[in-house]
Amino acid sequence: MTLRNLVLTSRSVRRFQDETTVSKDLLMRLVDTARMCPSAANKQPLKYVLVNTPEVCATVFPFLKWAGYLKEWPGPAENERPSAYIIVLGDTEITKDFGCDHGIAAQTIMLCAAEEGLAGCIAGSIARPAMRKELGIPTRFEILLVLALGKPAEKVVIEHLASGDDIKYWRDKQQVHHVPKRSLRSVVVDIEAAVK
Repeated sequence: MTLRNLVLTSRSVRRFQDETTVSKDLLMRLVDTARMCPSAANKQPLKYVLVNTPEVCATVFPFLKWAGYLKEWPGPAENERPSAYIIVLGDTEITKDFGCDHGIAAQTIMLCAAEEGLAGCIAGSIARPAMRKELGIPTRFEILLVLALGKPAEKVVIEHLASGDDIKYWRDKQQVHHVPKRSLRSVVVDIEAAVK
């Protein structure tokens, strides 16, 4: 699969086949690839918590907020929850500024997961203090992101976003998840005329 096709198929998924497990070995391989990504000043401050047991997954789940635009949807049902999580931490003893390191690492992990037939969701809306306390995460680590992973149990479709249309994702009656994307022309800023 080309990188472009991998990007197009790696969508944010919020419902999973709960009977599918994600091995610790696979999580380690995903993080092993992410650790090779560029890092600002090569400080490499990211650390990772790997979660793949049902008990710890059940502990992590309530600390995440799911699909803010879907006001009526409370999040994945008990049988549609992620099989694994990777909690991305920033080590403040290395640096206090993580720049975009965690974004690069998270996207790399998601693309590698898609290559393995998995899907996921990068969660930034996290009850951080409660998660820290419950999981015993030391204060030196800033909780940056949580990556929810598993075998997808929903279809996600990219929609063309016309000028003036709403950017909010939505679900149709068949529970297909639709994600509007801006056009290429609307995201490219042409400054050549100003430079001439």
